[in-house]
Amino acid sequence: MGVLRQEATPEEAGLDARALERLDRHFARRVDEGKLPGFLVAVARGGRVAHLTAYGARDMAAGLPVRSDTLWRIYSMTKPVTSVGALMLMEEGLLSLDDPVGRHLPAFAEPRVYESGSGDRVRTRPAAGPLLVRHLMTHTAGLTFAFYHAHPVDALYREAGLESSVAPGKDLAGTTDVYAGLPLQFDPGTQWNYSVASNVLGRIIEVVSGRPLDVYLAERVLRPLGMADAGFQVTDAQAERLAELYGESDAGGIEPIPGLPLRGRPRFLSGSGGMVASAHDLHRFTEFLRRRGELDGTRLLTPDTVDLMTRNHLPGGADLRAFGSRPAHDEPGNEGVGFGLGVSVVIDPSRTQSPSGPGSYGWSGVATTTFWVDPGRDLTVQFCTQVRPRSSHTVFRDLKRLVHEAVAG
Repeated sequence: MGVLRQEATPEEAGLDARALERLDRHFARRVDEGKLPGFLVAVARGGRVAHLTAYGARDMAAGLPVRSDTLWRIYSMTKPVTSVGALMLMEEGLLSLDDPVGRHLPAFAEPRVYESGSGDRVRTRPAAGPLLVRHLMTHTAGLTFAFYHAHPVDALYREAGLESSVAPGKDLAGTTDVYAGLPLQFDPGTQWNYSVASNVLGRIIEVVSGRPLDVYLAERVLRPLGMADAGFQVTDAQAERLAELYGESDAGGIEPIPGLPLRGRPRFLSGSGGMVASAHDLHRFTEFLRRRGELDGTRLLTPDTVDLMTRNHLPGGADLRAFGSRPAHDEPGNEGVGFGLGVSVVIDPSRTQSPSGPGSYGWSGVATTTFWVDPGRDLTVQFCTQVRPRSSHTVFRDLKRLVHEAVAG
């Protein structure tokens, strides 16, 4: 077990201590008002943690506090870890961004694209081009999520029982076969649509490496980086540190809801959202990225590969709002933000909803966890709580504004 600790004062890191106090008070007020159970926030500069606050409860009913060793369901923050695992295989010459997905997963060899109709009357056509690994990593594959309720294809996902992205009774291999049997929403590479693509990427990792996804990531990524608590399940010894998951209630507060079934190895190993991690684990991962593929003498990726991962890959320098499928992604928060290989990338800070450094990259999880790396300011930030909102909220926007105010030098 690793425990995150503060290593420098804010002043030593060029941060404004009073602004960081405002940040803490802002989120503490959300806890005191019953909007969040508790939270952990960590800000590091130059690799040293200069601000670390844990406040509130990890389990409200039991009265257990958030601590620096609390474990969090990071959900979609699993995606960048999966991407790192795939990029390592690419550096070894076992995988390429331009590999057709069907080369590794034959069920995807002849993808078809939605044309018209709904339900049993859906009409499809052959895709204009092959579905490539790069399309999976950039979420331009034409895959989708069942929860959008925005297109006839996501209705087909619901009819297939994919509300939680896993086919009933199936493992990762079986579920990706179900995805492959459904039409793509659009031709690969022509739009951005956040989707189940990282699950397909996880299955490719299994096929290419010859190991289950959890074993591969543990052996090749998590252990080498010293991410001691991160993984797809919690042990009996870890269970007491796992935060309870909450959802927004009808009364405007929060209430406990079921979370990932982390006790025991899951049948479905989700490269999209299956992991748990501590703040120490997340700090190790963000530091690995900030240092462009190396940490404490362990190099997993070359600097060029990390640079490739963390630059915008949307055609013509487009952002998520311009290139995103509509109506799901036509929202102000997607302006000025592009997408790399498993992470979002700030391409135009003048158009982002919150103050952001150019080239900043990161990703978030559905239970209100987030991280980002700001290369220009030599800054990494993480925020963890466990609330699944019913709709968009201001937590991340407020966090970015308050951190921006604290960067004094």
